[in-house]
Amino acid sequence: MAFPKDFKWGVATSSYQIEGGEYKYGRGVSIWDTFCDVEGKVFEGHNGSIACDHVNRYAEDVQLMSNLGVDTYRFSVAWGRILPTGTGSINEQGLDFYSSLIDKLLEAGITPFLTLYHWDLPQALQDKGGWENPDSVKWFTDYTAIIAEALGDRVKHWLTHNEPFVVSMLGNLMGIHAPGKQDPTAAYTVAHHLMLSHGAAVPVIREYSKDSEVGITLDQTYSVPLTDSWEDRQAARKFANFHNEWFLEPVFRGTYPGDMVNALEPHGVFKNIDLSEIEKAKVPTDFLGINYYTRNVMAYDPDEPLMNMKHVPLEDSEYTGMGWEVYPDGLLHTLLYLYNAYYPAKIYITENGCSYDDPDPVDGMVDDPQRKAYFQKHLDAVSTAIDLGVNVAGYFAWSFMDNFEWAYGYDKRFGLYHVDFETQERTMKASAAYYRDRIKEERG
Repeated sequence: MAFPKDFKWGVATSSYQIEGGEYKYGRGVSIWDTFCDVEGKVFEGHNGSIACDHVNRYAEDVQLMSNLGVDTYRFSVAWGRILPTGTGSINEQGLDFYSSLIDKLLEAGITPFLTLYHWDLPQALQDKGGWENPDSVKWFTDYTAIIAEALGDRVKHWLTHNEPFVVSMLGNLMGIHAPGKQDPTAAYTVAHHLMLSHGAAVPVIREYSKDSEVGITLDQTYSVPLTDSWEDRQAARKFANFHNEWFLEPVFRGTYPGDMVNALEPHGVFKNIDLSEIEKAKVPTDFLGINYYTRNVMAYDPDEPLMNMKHVPLEDSEYTGMGWEVYPDGLLHTLLYLYNAYYPAKIYITENGCSYDDPDPVDGMVDDPQRKAYFQKHLDAVSTAIDLGVNVAGYFAWSFMDNFEWAYGYDKRFGLYHVDFETQERTMKASAAYYRDRIKEERG
C-alpha cells in the first residue's frame, strides 16, 4: 500500500551541527564549544565554529530542500543564539535569523518543525550546574516562552527535546558527549530535569502558538537477547528500560520503570531528586517523535557495575560507518510496540539515516548505493507498519546534508547532500535522488 496522501516527507538537521558562523548574530558559548576545546574529546579537534555555514547559506539550503520535494524541515534553535548566557536579555539578531529562515521555508511551501533543545546548552548555564540544577526547568521554560511568542505565529509543529537519553547518558554517564561527565548520579539527575522541563514547556508553547502540534523526540533502539538464556533476555529487557522506557514512561504514564528503579536505587543515583515528581512530565501531547538507527543485541555481563549487561555485535550482520547494525525490521518492531504499548496520538520518525565513507563527487553527483539501500529498506518498513495500522504521520531523513557529527567531528557523513567543508559546496548524492523520486512516486 502507498503512504497516506497527507504523509509528511522531510529532512532534519540541528543547530550546532550545521549553523557555524562562529559567534555571528550574537551567539553565546555553548557546552559543545567548550567540549570541542578539550584535547582528545572530538575527532582531530574539530568543532562547529564553521560547520556548514548555514547561517550565511540558509537561502541556498532551503532551495536544495525544495529541489528534493520535501514538504517539511526539522531544525533546532541554538539556545545561546537567543540568550547568549542562557537567561536575561534577548538577542534580537538571533531571533531575526530564525524568523528569516522560517519565512524562507514558508515561501518555498516547506513546513517548519522546530526543536527547542538539541544539546547545545549555553556554557553559562552549565557553569551553574546545567541540567543537574533544578532551576534548569525554569530556565528552559523561560527560553521556550521567548521562542514560542516570537515564532509561534508561523511555527505550528514543536518538539521540546531531542533525545534526552543522549543528553543525560552520553553526556553525563559515559562522558563521550558534552559536558563530558562520568557520574551516574549526575546522569539520572539530568534525565529527571529534562523530562520535567518537557512537561513544563508544553503548555507554554500552547499558550503562545495556537493550534499547534507539540511533542518530544526520543531515540529508540530495538533490543534483543544474544541467546535465549534467562540472563541474556533480562539484559535485553534492562537495556530497553535504560534506553527507551526511562523516557517513554514519564511522557505517557508519569512514572519510571519500577524494575529499573529497584535495580538502581541501591547505587544512590537518585539521591538528588524526588522520583515522584516525574508525574509532572505527563502532559497531553499531539505526537511522539522517534529517532531510529539500529538495534542492540544484548548479553549478560556480570562485570558491568550498574545493570550487568553489554552489547555484542554480530559478525554476520551489515554495519554502517558508525558501526551500527543495519536492521530495518527493528524500526517496524519499534513502531508496532510503541503504537500498542503507549497509544501516541501519532508518530513522526524525526530521524533515520546512516553514515558511510562516501566517495568524492563525480560530475555533480556522489554515488552512495549503501545509503540509498538503507533508506529504501527503512521506508519499506515504515510502509509495512502503516499497513498494519500504526499511525505514522511523517518521516524525516537524517541528515539533510553532511555536518559536524559531534564527537566524530567531520569524519562521519550522514547527509543526503555532500558538503565540501573547505569550499562549502553542496553536491547531491544518489541517495538524495532516490529520496526525491520516492517522494514523487508515493505522492502519485
